[in-house]
Amino acid sequence: MTSPADSPSPVPPRGTEPEESPLAEGMAALANMGWQILLTMGLATIALGVVALVWPGATLRVVGILFGVYLLATGVFQLAAAFGTHVPRHLRVLHFITGAASILLGLICFRGTLESILLLALWIGFSWLLRGTTETAAAASAPAMPGRGWHVAFGIIGALAGIVMIVMPFASIATLTLVAGVMAIILGLTEVVRAIRTRVEIGQLASGTTTQQRPRFHVRPHPQH
Repeated sequence: MTSPADSPSPVPPRGTEPEESPLAEGMAALANMGWQILLTMGLATIALGVVALVWPGATLRVVGILFGVYLLATGVFQLAAAFGTHVPRHLRVLHFITGAASILLGLICFRGTLESILLLALWIGFSWLLRGTTETAAAASAPAMPGRGWHVAFGIIGALAGIVMIVMPFASIATLTLVAGVMAIILGLTEVVRAIRTRVEIGQLASGTTTQQRPRFHVRPHPQH
């Protein structure tokens, strides 16, 4: 007689493959979506870089309009914050002045391309000058700062770039547009290469899981007599 422990286990029918778990299917779909999004972003970045290099004037006009929209939105939020109950009284005047100034500058940007480009260049120049001066002063006053020399050098370079942007706004903003276009193309190509490499790795993982073959012969224990 054969004992229940020695009875042959049921064999799955031939041709059936083990189904993937919902977690594995979700991870595969997420990885597939990831490389597609990465590829789309890379191609869009390359397209923006090409547009900036081929049509720098049109790019500056669009950037000027976007800068005007940004100033208007910032001014509206500042005015709303000035009349908020959570803002202290001594800060309401500051919020109101900055909000009104931002709205005024935003409206000036919509008057023409030259005004918007000039304001954008001055905005970038003053921000670079302030940041460079602050970084240089902070590094000079902290002898124990790691990489102090690099901070001082970058601060001086940033301050000088801000001064050049303020003194020659139109030439500087045009050069900055060309540099931004080249950097956008390089960044887009990098993203496309990453997307292709990710797609290849996903394909290798998928082929590795599908080529695992199940044993053709199932060993069944002989019944004991």
